[in-house]
Amino acid sequence: MADYSHDCPILHVDMDAFYASVALREHPELVDVPVIVGGAQRGVVLSANYLARAFGVRSGMPSTRARRLCPQAVTLSPDYDTFTAVSSSVMETFRQVTPLVEVVSLDEAFLDVRGATRRLGSPLEVAEQLRATIHDEQGITCSVGLAGSVTLAKIGSRRAKPDGVVVVPPSAVTTYLHPLDVGELWGVGEKTQAMLHRLGLVTVGDIAHTPLRTLQRAIGVALGQHLHGLAWGDDRREITPRHGAFEADKSMGANETFGRDTDDREVIVREILRQTTRVTNRMRVAGVAGRTVTLTVRFADFTTITRSRTLPEATDVTQEVYRTATRLYDALGLQRARVRLVGVRVEGLVARTAVHRQLLLGEREHGWSDADRAVDRATLRYGTAMVGPASLLTARP
Repeated sequence: MADYSHDCPILHVDMDAFYASVALREHPELVDVPVIVGGAQRGVVLSANYLARAFGVRSGMPSTRARRLCPQAVTLSPDYDTFTAVSSSVMETFRQVTPLVEVVSLDEAFLDVRGATRRLGSPLEVAEQLRATIHDEQGITCSVGLAGSVTLAKIGSRRAKPDGVVVVPPSAVTTYLHPLDVGELWGVGEKTQAMLHRLGLVTVGDIAHTPLRTLQRAIGVALGQHLHGLAWGDDRREITPRHGAFEADKSMGANETFGRDTDDREVIVREILRQTTRVTNRMRVAGVAGRTVTLTVRFADFTTITRSRTLPEATDVTQEVYRTATRLYDALGLQRARVRLVGVRVEGLVARTAVHRQLLLGEREHGWSDADRAVDRATLRYGTAMVGPASLLTARP
């Protein structure tokens, strides 16, 4: 497959039937039947898997109508804690590729990967790496649109569903855009789409080939200007890094899927240290500290458990977070249970300037905190491979 993505650094990544996919991960026995999430009694459908969508079931549909369309569907109650945890992990995966991540909702985000191509390959290669990582770590799939602009990337991901990638190179913008319905353009909702259709403007090409002044007289100056520009692929909006409202609890985390499932404690706690080091380094760069340490463990059958402990004082010290996470793991008392993934998260972040640590009697004036900052300075200058905990010098599992 030829790679035409070099001029397409904007990615729109959209999880496929996110809520339903996460719910099915917890209920693998339902993978071959239509499933609806939410919509109990007189509520509305939160999500549906693709088997249920084939019967016409859609998000936001009244549950009574959904049951009429697909009476054989199994209805599951939404687990918002799990949805949020999976979403946070996915967004952290994005931020490991680029800091330019604009979170749109729980299940989608825009990424600008211009700065990542030198180390990770072309934008298409980055997209495929992200898709593989999300599938391996979370057990769900996503679709990605790649383009030179936000609008085209969004359209591309929609056309890539489910579980695909669509690249819209600059040379193919009009060929790709003009046959599409006007409802595909950014900002065109159902009412605007219906109005445009009444005016005979059915496709994006109809918008593009209508003189701008004629279009503005018909639908208004601002909207006419906006849609005419989009119809010719003119979208100069930049990615604005931001977290979603669901991430307002202020946390940072990292996780890793092992190359093969393992029950070796030494291997597992070494990976806990690796993830802790990544998290606390990011915390220090951001100038924050946190009190609550959360450990995530996913087993070979995708069963996932989390355990948390709140410390007396907020910290950004690697050894303190690692020691707490390791104690949480040992407290699980696992006996030969094979582990697929481990993750570490620090929650309740506050500005480090607001943290006043009390020096304990007998404690060294210079300790692990100073060592962390020395390592930070060294890695900033020489790279992450040059210095780190000795136990991480062994090959990764």
